Amino acid sequence: MTPIRELHGTPEEAMTDERLRDTRPWVQRGLVAHWPMVQAARRSTADAMAYLKGAWAGEPVGMLLAPPQAHGRFFYNDAFTGMNFKREKAPLDVVLDALARMADDPQAPALYVGSTTVDTCLPRFRAANDLPFGDRDPLVSLWFGNRSRIAAHFDLPDNLACVAAGRRRFTLFPPEQLANLYVGPLDVTPAGQSISLVDFANPDPERFPRFAEALKHAQVVELEPGDAVFVPSMWWHHVESLTPFNVLINYWWRQSPDWMDSPIGALMAALLTMRDLPPAQREIWRGVFDHYVFRADDTTAAHIPPQARSALAPLTESGARHLRQALLQRFNR
Repeated sequence: MTPIRELHGTPEEAMTDERLRDTRPWVQRGLVAHWPMVQAARRSTADAMAYLKGAWAGEPVGMLLAPPQAHGRFFYNDAFTGMNFKREKAPLDVVLDALARMADDPQAPALYVGSTTVDTCLPRFRAANDLPFGDRDPLVSLWFGNRSRIAAHFDLPDNLACVAAGRRRFTLFPPEQLANLYVGPLDVTPAGQSISLVDFANPDPERFPRFAEALKHAQVVELEPGDAVFVPSMWWHHVESLTPFNVLINYWWRQSPDWMDSPIGALMAALLTMRDLPPAQREIWRGVFDHYVFRADDTTAAHIPPQARSALAPLTESGARHLRQALLQRFNR
């Protein structure tokens, strides 16, 4: 696999529009090495845990707990009738103490606290541990636990993932590798996003023969405390936590307004309305979508008076509300 390209510079140089709008992944070593959290983690795991406890606001955190036989892989159960883990809530200090007790146990269960909003859980954290995003207002999330393997998935937002403690391996694939990653159900998922069904630690070449082609396009990096990786929108990423205690802080932001809905809604609606049409009709609808969406330009609705263009006008917040209401009326007939 190809190493992810590495860039350099100050945090201010890393946070430029050019870097944050990139369509290819990049890594910057030491990008957040100045964070007090990272410096605590470089001293010891105990110091890192103490730092998190000191920033904690007292609310319980949600966690996933998988048995030892899962080997850190949070996934479906063998029959695909549910998941191989259970969900629980506990105070953050209790979770950290459990991780400390399990650190030297090779048969410990996998414990994973994911996608926890930093501003709610650790309201004092960003005062000393943050990056200069300028006018962007990213969602900042906390992820921590012991050794784990998170199946390859994509996210709609751009993502800057910063390792604050422990060591992680990221394996990335470009969006066009979708067919070679053998993605599971769209609507029944372990944590909200569809995932690759391939076990990266033990891939089955008979069941997943095209995965070998995906690996030819993979990019990989191992990150230490202070390092960061930029994962562009829609890039598939498989994440492994490699040490008994790991902390990741990630930033998510979109290059579109907050009031724009996720395209996954259009995909689900297309499954409902178009996938099972006769092939000739599907081809007609492909042309319709090209005309109105994928190849739309200033000429698409130029023949309609501006005040009468309605859904074909440039999208605004009020226009988005109108379209959403129209869709709800159609689906509720």
